[in-house]
Amino acid sequence: MKKILPIFSYIFHPLFASAQACLFYFLFHNADYTTDQITPFFWQISIVTILIPTALYYLLRFVGKVDSIMIADLEQRKIPLIFQSFLIILLLRKSIPLEYYPELHFFFLGALFSTLVSLGLLYIKFKTSLHMLTISALTVFVFGLNLHLQTGSVYLVPFLLLMNGFVASSRLVMQAHTPNELIIGVLVGSIPQILFLFLWL
Repeated sequence: MKKILPIFSYIFHPLFASAQACLFYFLFHNADYTTDQITPFFWQISIVTILIPTALYYLLRFVGKVDSIMIADLEQRKIPLIFQSFLIILLLRKSIPLEYYPELHFFFLGALFSTLVSLGLLYIKFKTSLHMLTISALTVFVFGLNLHLQTGSVYLVPFLLLMNGFVASSRLVMQAHTPNELIIGVLVGSIPQILFLFLWL
């Protein structure tokens, strides 16, 4: 089991959370958008939230600013989180307008708040679990979509809750976080999403 659990840290790596949220969004809105609309949007989100941060990671690793894709060191996390905040702001302003993608817009707005809180906590020497932040935010978002659209996809939320447990266990097995860091990660990820739910439910 100790060999299997780390897989969940890679499947639900924070890099993939934005693309996963978009995937769930279009899954719930499959009748509202055509493939020609979804494909370029999804590619745009993937480039901005996966490819560009990955390129930044390799650049930072080349210059010796990070030493692992998991970025465990507190100081090493600051530049990626600042960069991530700017990327989210760019998406909110240019790619995910409120009038076209309301639920997704608020998801990314919540993600921005969570990222800024995590960045702030670094300055008081506390490392939030970004894995738990993103998987908990995704879980609340899918719960909200299910409630808002009344689609009856009742198994998705329990599945994601189960994934929360697997991701938390994987982070403990990999000795990447303490239980407190995992709990704060859940709170920092889920609370902004819960608050924004009241604006679009």
